[in-house]
Amino acid sequence: MNLHRKGRTALVLALVIVVAMAFRVSWNALRDIANAVGADATAAMLYPFVVDGLMALALVATLVLAGRDRTFALRVLGTYTVASLVLNYVHGLVPELHGSTVDWGRLADWDPANWSLVLLATSLPVGSIYFGSDLVAKVLHHHPAPIANAEESTNTERNRSSSDLPVSTPAAITPNVTELPRPVPVGFLKPTVPTKPLPSIESAPTAPIERRAVAAESTRPRRATGRVPEAARTPRPKRTADELLAEARTATADWSDERLTAEGIRREVRTSPANARTLRDTLRSERGLQAA
Repeated sequence: MNLHRKGRTALVLALVIVVAMAFRVSWNALRDIANAVGADATAAMLYPFVVDGLMALALVATLVLAGRDRTFALRVLGTYTVASLVLNYVHGLVPELHGSTVDWGRLADWDPANWSLVLLATSLPVGSIYFGSDLVAKVLHHHPAPIANAEESTNTERNRSSSDLPVSTPAAITPNVTELPRPVPVGFLKPTVPTKPLPSIESAPTAPIERRAVAAESTRPRRATGRVPEAARTPRPKRTADELLAEARTATADWSDERLTAEGIRREVRTSPANARTLRDTLRSERGLQAA
């Protein structure tokens, strides 16, 4: 385990050294590009940190984030990697950039290519501000998902590791099965055809038979469980349409027109919603005729 940790530490340290050397090589080219697009000495010295530094930040964000945020960090990393590669390539093609003898704002002889390169070189710092702030915000607000069934995985690892121990597996325990005697029939139950003659009643034990008889003759009431069948329910009287209308007239005699609704009639008369709507329409018609 200790050797494994030392190997990982050495690998990370070697990666840091390689990245630092690569940054030093790229720093020279990006500094000359910044001088060519009008940056002063201080800005040209800080320009490589803007481009390659954001690449390092995006790389760290890809290791922390997950899902869409990780995809966004990978896109930022790829975009700035391509941009740094293009600028380093232009620095190698234009020898005048090495001695700072190139014209200000001139990175290529062909005008469209020169305009594109100048736009690329000048837009990278602004993009670093935007994308860098967004990546930092995503990292700070990122909450890693909890590991499900952590205890079960730990127990699984323990079981796997314990299976390697040189411990012999114990032999299977064979239960001692003892055949019980046949029960003595009680009450009205008829015994099956016996293979042997049954013992007489006088020789048979009486205590178990008395207990079983008491249990069989118990008249303890049982709770009704489940739905009550329709036959056991108390029949409810069915009212005719005229009876319902008469009850509705009596119940709503002092109601206002706004209160005269199907729901109110249904609750007052205790009928179905369809009957309540019919009663409402009939009562409103009668009130309209009375008002006319």
